[in-house]
Amino acid sequence: MAAGPIPRPSVVVMAVRAPTAGSQPALPSHGEHAVGGYTRQNGTYVEPHMQTNPNNSALDNWSTKGNSNPYTGQPGTHNPYR
Repeated sequence: MAAGPIPRPSVVVMAVRAPTAGSQPALPSHGEHAVGGYTRQNGTYVEPHMQTNPNNSALDNWSTKGNSNPYTGQPGTHNPYR
C-alpha cells in the first residue's frame, strides 16, 4: 500500500528588529516614559519607575481617581480638580 506525502508541520517565523546604536528601547507608546532612580534632597531614595508624559491634563495621570497604574495595579487617589 503506497502512502501519500507526509504532512509538514506549520512553521511560524517571527522577525525581531535588533536595536541600533542610539535607538530607544521598545516601550509601549501610550504617553509614558521611564524615570531612573534618584535621591531626594532629604536623603530618600526613589526607585526607578514608569511615569505618564507631562501634558496640560490631570485627568489622564495614573494617580488620578478613576485611573490605575498599569504596572502596579494601584488605583488612583488624587482629585484632579484640586
